[in-house]
Amino acid sequence: MLGIGWVFAAPTLILAVYGLVYVAIYRIKAPGMSSTVYVLYVFAGLVPFLMTSEALTTGTSSVISNKAVLSNTVFPIDLAPVKSVLASMATMVVGSVVIICGVTFTGNLHWPIVLFPIVLVLHLFWLIGLVWILSLLNVLFRDIQNLLTALLMMLLVLSPIAYVPTQVPESLKPLLALNPFAYFIVAYQRLMILGAVPSTKHFIGLIVLSGGTFALGSWFFSRAKQVVIDYV
Repeated sequence: MLGIGWVFAAPTLILAVYGLVYVAIYRIKAPGMSSTVYVLYVFAGLVPFLMTSEALTTGTSSVISNKAVLSNTVFPIDLAPVKSVLASMATMVVGSVVIICGVTFTGNLHWPIVLFPIVLVLHLFWLIGLVWILSLLNVLFRDIQNLLTALLMMLLVLSPIAYVPTQVPESLKPLLALNPFAYFIVAYQRLMILGAVPSTKHFIGLIVLSGGTFALGSWFFSRAKQVVIDYV
């Protein structure tokens, strides 16, 4: 009944639950943040997660669900995973508008937010490369679709969405460093909420991660699709 309204409703409902649990029940307070800013901080990490979750879920099954175009030269199968990733941007665009309105209303709008599109483009390149790989592997190993659900739940908990990285104990920081998605979350939150520019090392890491994953995914898909396509 809501149609496209779910693009607005779904993130809002999830944010409301996060706000209730972490602010009203657990009463977590992030260093130097009011409750309102903290909720926006959580939202700045939650929205990219929702985009990532949607892109990986639909993208992983994109080759199988688009098997009718396998022999189509006008729409090559290579574009099916890309289409899934780009379609997931709707949630990110809507959520980002809400965040920008929120930081403007609370007086926390700062100039580093203009760098947000750069991080978003790097994030998309990373997702496309990852989905290229997963979509072909899923043709051979159909359990990947089921495994992905569990992995996304783990990613939601392990990523620094509802906590600041400085709150992580030293013994667990290597675990956080192994989470590639965490680097995007931290960049979004710093730019949109904290009004700070990620370090040069952080930006270089994002470029290497995104470019490397995109190149690997492109190479893997182009080389393996001719073999894997017979199993669709």
